[in-house]
Amino acid sequence: MTRGDKASLRLTLGLGLATALAYGLALKLPFVVCVMAVLVLCKPGPPMPLVKGIVTAVILAALIAAGVLMVPLLEHYALAGVLLTGVVLHAVFRAGQAGGGALTALLVISFAMMPVAGVAEQSLVAVLSATLAVGLGVGTLVSAMSSALFPDPPQPARAPAQRADAPSAHWIALRGTLIVMPVFVLALTNPSFYLAAIMKTATLAQQAGDAQAGAASRELVGSTLMGAFIGMAVWAGLSLWPSLWMLTLWLMAAALWTGSAMFGVRRTRFRPSFWSNALVTALILLGPAIEDSASGKSVLEGSVMRVCLFVGVAFYASATVWVLERWRGRALRPASQADVQLAPHEQGDEDGRSHTSAT
Repeated sequence: MTRGDKASLRLTLGLGLATALAYGLALKLPFVVCVMAVLVLCKPGPPMPLVKGIVTAVILAALIAAGVLMVPLLEHYALAGVLLTGVVLHAVFRAGQAGGGALTALLVISFAMMPVAGVAEQSLVAVLSATLAVGLGVGTLVSAMSSALFPDPPQPARAPAQRADAPSAHWIALRGTLIVMPVFVLALTNPSFYLAAIMKTATLAQQAGDAQAGAASRELVGSTLMGAFIGMAVWAGLSLWPSLWMLTLWLMAAALWTGSAMFGVRRTRFRPSFWSNALVTALILLGPAIEDSASGKSVLEGSVMRVCLFVGVAFYASATVWVLERWRGRALRPASQADVQLAPHEQGDEDGRSHTSAT
């Protein structure tokens, strides 16, 4: 069994356990638990140790709960609260350039969701903080158990990843902040509708940090449409026999199919981030659809609205990447052209000095 096979099975079992716990215990916003578990299990590199994961989950829950402090500021001084949130998100994205990965996505989701949830209902903050911590704990537990039962062979030490320089890190952080903030502002006007969109936007912003301007549309919009296709397939299978076990098995099948491509077991032309974002999108679409079905709302109408919203956000994210890259290219071009134009003059001065000294 290769390393990719083990990672795919780890993702499959982890999502299955998270689904059974979240929906079986009737937790508030159960799809959030599944998303958190997937973000942890998709993290490249060795799994997080169990003790470290539990400590991280407790610290993250406390940090998330502290997000309720932003609620009075947003209610009474909306502009200052929105600007402060933007500064915090920019700092998180910039710190994530050091290799934060899943932790960066978790923090972005937390800092963007908690104020919105607090504006809607104060008690929802405690529920969401516990839900996020449970999802992180489930992902860490599955990673630790699978590593203990099926340990990976030791890998040779890799050279540390080269960090982006300060200007590049600033531009990448600016990308992520500009992608998240419009949806954050919209969510303040209608928290119940845009809460899932914040999670989608946070994952898009994380994905856009690695996307190039030319491939951003294919990467961001394509993964969103693929997630909608996966969600539709799982919903069609679930409609044959609606039950917790069928939901768990169908989501495990989706995780196995996307994980095989994500970890290199099945060769595709898309990057791993494409498949991880597609799986997260499917979970974010399925969760509200199940809640709509339980409450008697129109599942088709709600799902179409969410898919259109997510695709629109993906187009906006790709356009943001394209505009910022062109803006940055134009800002750097005059300096390079000035260097090219000065070079002949400098060469002429050198020739003149050489001729004078020879005379």
